[in-house]
Amino acid sequence: MDVPLSPSASVTAAILDAVGLTKVFGGTTVLDDVSLRLPAGSFHALLGENGAGKSTLVKCIMGYYRADAGHVLVRGIEAKIKSPRDAAALGIGMVYQHFTLVDNMTVAENLVLARQHHPFLFNWRAERRDVAGFMEKTPFRLNPDAPVRTLAAGEKQKLEILKQLYLRSAIVILDEPTSVLTPDEADEVLGLLRDMTRSAGLTILMISHKFREVTKFADEVSILRRGRLVGRGRVGELSTDEMARLMVGDEPVRGDRQRLDVKPGAAVLDVRGLHADDDLGAPALRDLSLMVRAGEIVGIAGVSGNGQEELVEVLAGQRVASAGAIQVGGVPFRARRSEMRAQKVRCLPEEPMRNACVGEMSVAENIGFRSFDRHPFARARTLINRNAMRRHARKVIVDYGIRAPGPDAPIRSLSGGNVQRAVLARELHDDVALLIAANPCFGLDFAAVAEIRGRIMDARNKGTAVLLISADLDEIFTLSDRVLVISDGRIVHETPAASADIAVIGRHMAGQG
Repeated sequence: MDVPLSPSASVTAAILDAVGLTKVFGGTTVLDDVSLRLPAGSFHALLGENGAGKSTLVKCIMGYYRADAGHVLVRGIEAKIKSPRDAAALGIGMVYQHFTLVDNMTVAENLVLARQHHPFLFNWRAERRDVAGFMEKTPFRLNPDAPVRTLAAGEKQKLEILKQLYLRSAIVILDEPTSVLTPDEADEVLGLLRDMTRSAGLTILMISHKFREVTKFADEVSILRRGRLVGRGRVGELSTDEMARLMVGDEPVRGDRQRLDVKPGAAVLDVRGLHADDDLGAPALRDLSLMVRAGEIVGIAGVSGNGQEELVEVLAGQRVASAGAIQVGGVPFRARRSEMRAQKVRCLPEEPMRNACVGEMSVAENIGFRSFDRHPFARARTLINRNAMRRHARKVIVDYGIRAPGPDAPIRSLSGGNVQRAVLARELHDDVALLIAANPCFGLDFAAVAEIRGRIMDARNKGTAVLLISADLDEIFTLSDRVLVISDGRIVHETPAASADIAVIGRHMAGQG
């Protein structure tokens, strides 16, 4: 096993040792003799593709799962962790990828209710005084009396971290902690946490897909692949290329496409003065205008909840605009199925199993949704030629590297990356004028991300106009020709990607441009 190990990492006293953890589900070994060592006061990163075992490892440490073999030591003593409550009692806390806050309660109430033990009656005056005193000593300042529902996404993430500091957790596990933060907020949060590992002895274990954050803030890294530990060591001793290779092994990564130096063509998507409300009737898009030309990728960056979801839904025909105009190829566009076909508009949505696929239907049927009523898949516009649909699906499975038992397998049986490949194959299999891609790589592993991004770049190189909406700034900068920033439902900043200043973009994302 290729495991570079720093000598210094092996001699520092450990606050937590996971030793030989193994977990089997239904005869499949998902965690195979994995050991993890966290020196006290360290900032440790955990890398690996989806399905590599990261979540299973953490859940065994936190007590959600009981390992079939191995044990956990806390401060050198074997710990019997049967539940997250047991983990919390040992000073181990976790900040989850999705918020665990009560929106209709205040910051102070969320902190107090996170404690394990509560009195029969709360003295809220004393509790608020204690929380205010706690806030004075913390790196993140929030108004204790602010209702959580009024906080921005970045403030909610800070509150999740504050909750663990309030509980006096000595070990904090972070699951993709910066997915809802601006670049400045991400650097601020991770920088302050790293400072606390130095000054206050806090120990951090961070699950992340972002090499920039790992190399900038972590001291050490452990890398999992297919349930096994394949690499560990000091961050400065492993390049990002080496970390990527350890994550995916010797399997070649598909999709390493180069950006062709082509001049953008005529405007394909032209949005002017768009207004739309959210599900509660509040304004979500406010006089939004943008343009995407043939042969370019326009990336929209922004903190989640600033109108991105509503914009995608309007363009995909899932939400009605209250005002404004949309043209595709100089023709009015209302996102009806006939218009999307005639004007060659395709959409690659976030969470395809929720809004782009039918899980119980086959891979072939899901790939055929766009064209099941056209030749050669339909006879006399009413009868479906399933053999032709299967033949097409078999070809697509090979062309797009979709790992599936076959065209008749239910699409729900595929991994997230392979579902996204299948949807991308459906949307790009013929001539496309406009591709709308919304967080196309969210939650996918390294190899799937490379493949999906490569296909999007191929489409751009062939002249397709691509509107990319992504919460991942690395993705925005990797793919885009131009970058727009959305804040409070408006486009507030535009810059060529090649000359973009991440600090300026971050300020505009935070509404301070």
